[in-house]
Amino acid sequence: MIEADLWAVLAATVSAFVLGGLWYGLIFAKAWQVQAGITDEQLASQNQVKIFSIAFLLALIAAFIFGEFLGPKPDFSFAVGAGVSAGLAWVAATLGIIYLFEQRPLGHWLINGGYATLQFALFGLIFGLMG
Repeated sequence: MIEADLWAVLAATVSAFVLGGLWYGLIFAKAWQVQAGITDEQLASQNQVKIFSIAFLLALIAAFIFGEFLGPKPDFSFAVGAGVSAGLAWVAATLGIIYLFEQRPLGHWLINGGYATLQFALFGLIFGLMG
């Protein structure tokens, strides 16, 4: 039985794209490129349709499962707190472990972990308001 509000799932999915555009395309664009070791040429040569399509699908899955975790009509405070906790303690912490073993720069983890934390905080905010 699906318990997540499907409109909230869609809104959360779109919020991940808006945040990602601001986070990676405006606020941390060059810093992220440097930390990730990606050149302008590499960015220009990527298949944008493929990347954005798969990214949308993954954001949709994440939003849907998070909505299922929260259940129907979640309490606002719980939803936002769960979002921050999921982004920081599950996603960012897991990325931190991986980045340690891959010897990636701290700045790369801070940018990506910060995005994940805000992404799930937004998910919680949306489910808390719409649920």
